[in-house]
Amino acid sequence: MSVEITRLSNGIHVVTHHMPHLETTALGIWVKAGARDERAAENGIAHFLEHMAFKGTPRRSARAIAEEIESAGGEINAATGMETTTYYARVLKKDWALALDILADIFTAPVLDPDELERERDVILQEIAAAHDQPDDLVFDLVQAASFGAHPLGRSILGTHDLISSVGRDQILDWRNRNYWGSRMVVAAAGHIDHAAFAAEAQRLLGAIAEGHGPQRETPAFLPTACTAEKPLDQAHVVLNFEAPGYRHPDIYVLQVLSNILGGGMSSRLFQEVREKRGLCYSVFSFGSAYEDAGQLGVYAATSPEHANELLDLAAQIMMSVGEQVTEDEVRRAKAQLKASLVMNLESASSRADQIARQFLAFGEVPDMASLMAKIEAVTPDQVRDLALRLFRHHKPAFGAVGHIGGLAGYETIARPFA
Repeated sequence: MSVEITRLSNGIHVVTHHMPHLETTALGIWVKAGARDERAAENGIAHFLEHMAFKGTPRRSARAIAEEIESAGGEINAATGMETTTYYARVLKKDWALALDILADIFTAPVLDPDELERERDVILQEIAAAHDQPDDLVFDLVQAASFGAHPLGRSILGTHDLISSVGRDQILDWRNRNYWGSRMVVAAAGHIDHAAFAAEAQRLLGAIAEGHGPQRETPAFLPTACTAEKPLDQAHVVLNFEAPGYRHPDIYVLQVLSNILGGGMSSRLFQEVREKRGLCYSVFSFGSAYEDAGQLGVYAATSPEHANELLDLAAQIMMSVGEQVTEDEVRRAKAQLKASLVMNLESASSRADQIARQFLAFGEVPDMASLMAKIEAVTPDQVRDLALRLFRHHKPAFGAVGHIGGLAGYETIARPFA
C-alpha cells in the first residue's frame, strides 16, 4: 500500500498509489486555488474557468475532448471547491497516458473562445438559478454568509447572477495566471499505474508551468448572524453552524468524532431523538467542514414549518448534551465509522486518488493509514465532551433558513440555549 512522491522541476508534486489488482487508473490535477482565492468582484471566476477548460484548446475542440476520452471508455470531469480545483479522469489502465495528455491540455491551454464563453455563461447562470431553486443548496450558501460575512468563505462558489453576467475573458485569464502555479499543484493517480512513467509524462506535459508561490489568504473571522429566505415551500430548511477547528488543528479528529456522534448516522443522537422518537423531520444530520485555518460544525434539518421551532430547540438541547456526557459506546461507534470510511477509500481508485492528492495539498505529505487510524483511535470521550463545551457553550451559532419561515422564532431566541 505504498505511496510514491516525486517533486518536478517547477514545484509540482506527483503522487501515486499503485493498486496492481485493478484494471483501471484514476488520475487528475489538483490545484490549491478555488473560490476562496477570488477577490469580491471575481466571485464565481474559479468555477467559470473550470467550465471553460472543457470548451476547447488549440489541439482539441470541445467535442473532440469528449469524444477522445469516451472513445477509450473513460470518464472526465472537474470540480471547484472553496480551496481547491480538480480536473480528473478514470480510464482503463492502458489509457492513463491519453487521459493525462487531455487533462494537461485543458489545464494549460484553454482557448476561452468568446462564443463558447457566452454559451457557458448562460449555462452557469442556469446553474445559479437551479441552486436558488434547491432549498437544501440555498440554505448552505446562506449559512456560509451568516458565518463568514464578507470574507471569501462567506460567498457562493458559483458566484452571483450579476457578476457572472458581466465577467469577461480577460478577468478569467488574470485570475488563472495569478493562481494556477506549480507550487500549488499535485498530479495524482491511483490504480494500475507505474510511478516513474507517470512522473516522467507529467514533467513532459506540465513542466513549463511557472513555480510561483502558495496562496496568500486572509484568515477568516467567524461573525455569526442569521441569513434567511422566504420561499413557497412545504418545508423549512434550517442550519445551525458553529466555529470549529481547521484541518491543521490537532482537534480535527476529535471534531470528526463529535460530528458523528451528533448526527453522523442512524445511531446518532440527532437522528434518534429528532426523527425516530419525535418524528419531527425526515432528514437531519450534522457536518464538520474544515479549511486550512478555520472550520465549522453544524446541524441541518428539513421539517414542516409548524415543527421548526420545536426542532431547533430540541437540536440545541442535543448539541449541549454532548458537552455534559459522552459514552464510550458512542465514541467507539463513531470511530468505527470514521475508520471504515478511510479503508473503503482504498477500494476505489477514484476515491484513493482524491484522498492522497488532498492529503498532500493539506499537509505536504500523505499520512500512512496506520497513523491516521491511531489518531482516530486516540480520541477519548472526555476530549469530545470538552470540545463540545468549547464550541457550543457561550457561543452564538450562525443561522440559515429557507422556506415558510414566517413563524420562526427570532435569532436571539434561537441562539439563547447556547448562551
